[in-house]
Amino acid sequence: MQRDLGRLAQLAGILIRHGLGDLIGRLGLTGVARKAGQVLNPSDATATADLAPPQRLRMALEEMGPTFVKLGQILSTRVDLLPPTYIAELEKLRDGVPPVPFVALLEEIEAERGCPLRDDFAKIDPIPLGAGSIAQVHRAQLENGDEVVLKICRPGIRAKIEADLRLLDWLVDIAMAESAEIRRFRPDEVVAEFARSIRTELDLANEGRNAERVAENFRDCAHIHVPCVHWQWTSKIMNVQDVAAGTPGTDLEAARRAGLDLRRIAARGAEAVLQMMLVDRFFHADPHPGNVFYLPGDEIVFIDFGMVGHLSRRRRDELVDLLTGVVDRRPEAVTRILLDWADAGANPSLEARIDGFIDRVHGMPLKSLDMSALVLDLVALVREHNLVLPPDLTMLLKAFTTLDGMGRELDPEFDMVAAAQPFLRRLMLERFSPARLAHSARGNLLAGAGLMSRLPEDLGRLLTDVQQGKLSFGIEVRKLDHLMDRFDKTIMRVTLGILIAALIMGSSIVMTVIEGDLPVGLRFFAMAGFFGAVAGGLWLIWSILRGSND
Repeated sequence: MQRDLGRLAQLAGILIRHGLGDLIGRLGLTGVARKAGQVLNPSDATATADLAPPQRLRMALEEMGPTFVKLGQILSTRVDLLPPTYIAELEKLRDGVPPVPFVALLEEIEAERGCPLRDDFAKIDPIPLGAGSIAQVHRAQLENGDEVVLKICRPGIRAKIEADLRLLDWLVDIAMAESAEIRRFRPDEVVAEFARSIRTELDLANEGRNAERVAENFRDCAHIHVPCVHWQWTSKIMNVQDVAAGTPGTDLEAARRAGLDLRRIAARGAEAVLQMMLVDRFFHADPHPGNVFYLPGDEIVFIDFGMVGHLSRRRRDELVDLLTGVVDRRPEAVTRILLDWADAGANPSLEARIDGFIDRVHGMPLKSLDMSALVLDLVALVREHNLVLPPDLTMLLKAFTTLDGMGRELDPEFDMVAAAQPFLRRLMLERFSPARLAHSARGNLLAGAGLMSRLPEDLGRLLTDVQQGKLSFGIEVRKLDHLMDRFDKTIMRVTLGILIAALIMGSSIVMTVIEGDLPVGLRFFAMAGFFGAVAGGLWLIWSILRGSND
């Protein structure tokens, strides 16, 4: 950790400058920064302190470097953790960083290759097409004249990201130890998922494998394209692919001038992404307009498969059940699935809120439904009840809402519900088809047969443990200390009640003696005992009433 103190102090200083100094104290960074020779002064905050907190956070992440830009992008998918204002601001983190001089890139890639890069390419444009936090892209030409793009890692990026990941692990450990509120959001799982994601993105060859997998899934679809990967030059730090020709998805006016049918493109794009999500269960996790191009004939080219999502068959089936529960007005089914996802117990208040949510959905015409808003509303209900969804689902929900927004930009009357219905119907039919049921029954039968075959051995081992005295049973009574404490208080109150009753009776008898005069002192003590007993009785009643409200 000592080797990273300087970087930690630098990050703390950035947070201070952007008016986020309260995080420094919460995470215990003040003392660490002082050890690194840097004194943090809250007065160093710049004019960004006058901006809204989401803007300040986004600007701080940009200044903190590529690791934290990527972290912000991951957090922008966690609609279950952050409110919409933060999500909208973090979505602006699109890797807009200054480019690295091409000479620096050449040194890195040629050191790995062991030969000049220009030996394999007729031309390389030193001016980048785009620069990201991890890599930047340059246009090039092969010896046969074909146009390609070279995506090359920034120099020293891997070492810098690994150092930042060590810091993040350390900060998460501190935060979870200090705050139960932070533990509720499972930051360790978020950082672990982020670390897996960014290490995968650092391997540019993996992006090529993702692209080829998607291309294979759409091999029979003539209007969906993925650029071809040139593996003879592709490695961990350089990816070589064909140029994505066509009109950029960010330039709708150019698409209109080219005579493209935007409504048809919206339908085809939605169908393609829904197939990735629900059928292939391997999907582009960031299908925004910057990652698509449009070709003549209303064809679509998808690029940039550095961030992809995986969905297990079980998770996909649960998602279908959730959507079916909304359609069939079964709030208990929707609530059960959400609680299973969040690994939480029964929550009647959540079910009541979901019931109202479903009633509102069913009261609207189909074309009036805004799927993005509905998904965000449903996730907001989950967030309000302190539940956290699994990372694979949050990435899918984010991609789903991005797709819906992109579809509405292309076609204001775009209907995501209508686009998704054929897939849901098909998946429901497949789940209960004879072949699927037979396959499931065969699997259960084999599992049962395996269990029965191991039963004699397991029983023999159990009997051996009993004979050797290795088997023991324990009974755990939860909250036993609390119950014993209440029992002790009850016994004390009963005992005190008996003493007070005896004191009242004795004092009353003494004061009502009519035969003979009592000494003044004795009569005084009798009266004092009587009034003391009354006061004790009142205190006992108050104590019992107070205890019943605990």
